[in-house]
Amino acid sequence: MEHPKRRRHRRDRHRPAAPADGAEPRRAPRRRSTETPEQRAYRQAQRRVNVKISFYTHLIAYGSVLTLILVTTRSFRVAMIVATAWGIGLAIHYFVAMVAPSLRQRMIDEEVGKRVHRDLHRQRRAIETRHVRSMEDLSASIAHEIRNPITAAKSLVQQMGEDPVSGENIEYAKVALGELDRVEKSISHLLRFARDEALRKDVFSMEEMITSAVETFRERIARAGIELHQEIDTPGTVRGDKEKLRRVVINLIANAIDALEQGATESPRLEVMAGENLAGTEIWVRIRDNGPGIGSETLGQIFNPFYTTKEDGTGLGLALSKKVVDAHGGTIEAESASGATEFVLTFPKQPENGGDVR
Repeated sequence: MEHPKRRRHRRDRHRPAAPADGAEPRRAPRRRSTETPEQRAYRQAQRRVNVKISFYTHLIAYGSVLTLILVTTRSFRVAMIVATAWGIGLAIHYFVAMVAPSLRQRMIDEEVGKRVHRDLHRQRRAIETRHVRSMEDLSASIAHEIRNPITAAKSLVQQMGEDPVSGENIEYAKVALGELDRVEKSISHLLRFARDEALRKDVFSMEEMITSAVETFRERIARAGIELHQEIDTPGTVRGDKEKLRRVVINLIANAIDALEQGATESPRLEVMAGENLAGTEIWVRIRDNGPGIGSETLGQIFNPFYTTKEDGTGLGLALSKKVVDAHGGTIEAESASGATEFVLTFPKQPENGGDVR
């Protein structure tokens, strides 16, 4: 015969362990509901119908009992007493079954509407604040880009006026004209950036457009001793403004060549490549150089208007490029590490039959 203590010990092994003093008992993890929105809506509608049916059943019972009392007792007073007492409960039932759900929903909608209105107002104010700050920064940049060349040109003209027969006036005039040309260039770029020019969309080959942009720099690339690696794996049918996208590629190639020349890079190399993603829905263009690279702080600002690290730059080239790429539904990204800078453009591919990409 088994010992009682041993039997008790065997039963205790199957009991859950008691929580330590002061510790809360463990709760079983809640199971995630796998109910679909349609099933949830059907269950809620079924609950509302059941509540209404319950009320109608109550109403029928109320009317039937009152009729029975009135017929059997033939006392209108007794029927009124029962009707009043029971009617209070019936009115409460009516409120809970019929009025409360719609009233609750109306109150919820009003509260949600108030909160949404407050959130929208808060978001609108935040957007307006950011817009004002952006306009202030842009205005300050414009004033800086225009004031400095004009001040320099004005100073040179004043010196020429103080000594009209000076032999240095010709050099002063050249420098002043250069500064004024810089102002004109800044204003021209600014107008292009501010204007929403309509895109002349047409279906064209990305390969032809890139090849045309590279040919613009063929002589300069050879003169600077830059090794050019051009690899285009696909003709890349794209719908867009060919000339504007060509300017984007030209600007990126020009920036890469400037970086190689100014950085005095040994064995300078420029890569211009294009291809498709695995799904065949997008075309990418990669422009890469092995120049000195771009610092992380600078890299985060290169697409901002009027931000430039060049002495003669306007700071609008990359901002204009991004605006054009965005208008085509594409993206432009920049990466830079020690000894390499890479710009990657992506565009939706136009199907060969001319339809839309789905």
